[in-house]
Order: sequence, then C-alpha cells, then structure tokens
Amino acid sequence: MAERSAIAERPVRRRGPHLVPGRMVAVLLAGLAAAFAAVAVAGITIGSVDLPPGAVWRVVASHLTGAASPDPLRDQVIWEIRTPRVLVAALVGAGLSVAGVALQALVRNPLADPYVLGVSAGASLGAVLVVSFGATAFGGLGVTGAAFATAALSVLAVYALAQRGGRLLDSRLVLAGVAVGYLCSAATSFVQLRLDPSELQGLMFWLMGSVAGATWSDLGVPAAVIAACTLFLLLQGRSMNALLAGDDAAAGLGASVPALRIALLVVASLLTATSVGVVGGIGFVGLMVPHAARFLVGADHRRVLPVAALGGAVFLVAVDIAARTADRPNELPIGIFTTGLGVPFFLWLLRRRAGGAG
Repeated sequence: MAERSAIAERPVRRRGPHLVPGRMVAVLLAGLAAAFAAVAVAGITIGSVDLPPGAVWRVVASHLTGAASPDPLRDQVIWEIRTPRVLVAALVGAGLSVAGVALQALVRNPLADPYVLGVSAGASLGAVLVVSFGATAFGGLGVTGAAFATAALSVLAVYALAQRGGRLLDSRLVLAGVAVGYLCSAATSFVQLRLDPSELQGLMFWLMGSVAGATWSDLGVPAAVIAACTLFLLLQGRSMNALLAGDDAAAGLGASVPALRIALLVVASLLTATSVGVVGGIGFVGLMVPHAARFLVGADHRRVLPVAALGGAVFLVAVDIAARTADRPNELPIGIFTTGLGVPFFLWLLRRRAGGAG
C-alpha cells in the first residue's frame, strides 16, 4: 500500500516546482474566492453604460431581499443582463480550465487545451449545425448535445492521428490538433455561407466568444455539468497523478488505464461542449489557467483542479469586463482578448519545451 501511495505522489515531486503545504493551498483558495467576489462586484457595477454604484447595489439588494425594485429600467440592465452575464462567464471560465486540466492529463502534454487540440472548433461545428439547420440535423439533439458529439469526435481524431506504434507523440499532437481544428473551422465557414446576412453577423460574434446574450436560464445546465465533472475528476485525482508518470504507474495503483482515458476524453468533451454551447469559442483559457495553477500548487490534480476552477472563473470575468469597457459603448468578443493573451503564452511555452528538450 505504501508503495502504491508513493507512485501516486511521484508526479507532484517530479513535475511541480515545489510541494506546497496544504495550509497554503487553503489560503490560496480563500484568496481566489475573495478575488472572484471582487471581480463579480466589478462586473455587475461596471458596464458599457455608466450607472451610479449605489443605484446598482440597491437593485441587487432588492432582489436578494425580495423587495420591490426601485427602478425598473435599471433593474433590467443590472439584474437581467449584467448579473447572469457575470455568473455565466465564471462558469465557462471554470469549465474550460477544468477541461484543460483533463486534456493535459489525458495526453500527458502541457500544451494540450480545448482550443489548441481542435476540441473547441469541433464543438463549434456541432453547435452551428444545430443553429443553422435545426435539431433535426443531429437527430433531435440540442446545441449542447451536438457540440458534445462533434467535440468528442474531434478529440478521437486528434488522439488517433498523434499516435505512432501505439505511442502518443508530442510532435504530432499539436499538429494533429491544428489540422483537425482547421478542418472543423472550414466546415463551419461552409455552413455560414448558407445563412442570411442578418443571421451571419450574430453567429460570427458568437463564434469569437461572447457572454453578451447570457440569461438566467443559461445557468442551470452549465452549473450542473461543470460541478459534476469537476467532482468526478477530483475523485480520480490520484489516478490522474499516476497517469502523468506513465501507464504502468497508473495500472500499479489499480486504475484501469483505458477506462480512465475514455473517462477523461468524455469529461473534457462534455465540459468544452457545454461552454461552447453557451458562449461560443473562447480560446486558450484551458491552457493558461492550468499552468498558473500548477506553478502555484504543484502538479497534484487534487490541488490543481479547485485552484484552476476558481482561477478560471476569476480570469474570464475579468476578461469580460475588459471586453465591455475597452471600446465603450461598443463591445468586443472575449475571444479576441483570450487569444491575444494565449498565443504569446503558447509560443513561450513551446519555446521553453523545445529548449528543455535540447
């Protein structure tokens, strides 16, 4: 038993920059929770239209206490538009970050990310097909169901193309992801050609990632899916740790490696599809946030997952505030900001790994 426990913890000592005491992890999570509260308050207070902070929080207080709203017009802006928008951004940020953690464990590669590996593009294709042709295009599946199906197919294609002789090759992984992503993007572009110009403008904005149209009804499914998937991954944390050290180590812990890989594939696809179905394609969140989490707490997935989930929520709410206010009163897609941050980070990480290999 002691030997198996040592195997499970080996990735933490080998890959993490340092072994952080549990007390420090608790302090970090508390700090992230406070940061989320701060950005959530800012996200509800700040928008493309300036409103007095006092008036904003009088409206929020009226809903929390069940009192009558003091201003119906401001109530519409604050409670029906800004508040669900902040909550959806937080859920999607957490979901994409957790999906990134799952994919990186699945392929044992820190470059893995729903966007880089073509999963987001695959999910977008399924969602666009349903939006354009109706649920009958996927046998009655809704947007999330269709996005999940095409996201899972994309991951399977990348996983198959990146292997040689039964081994997953880092050099092929990113290339396969880029190729599959481009193929899905080309198919999405073909579908867009069949749309009316009025429909095309809204779809293009959605494909670049936006929480502008978020409503309270958008919260239920993502919250349930992200919570369930994160809990499942936390329960698999020891097996995921062992998987980083190799299939033999995971098998020595008693984990069924094929079943674990399939589970990670399904969870990552479901998280990505749920996020894309609500807000469109937002790239690189699942690459940057897990790396920041590992830098802070090491590589133990039982620590990385909660830190990544909270960190992703804080990150995407903050980016959404920037998207709303950078060019007021116009609003920019979130994907522009996350890609602008993510591409330099990806190139730096690629260069760092190439230097380490050399």
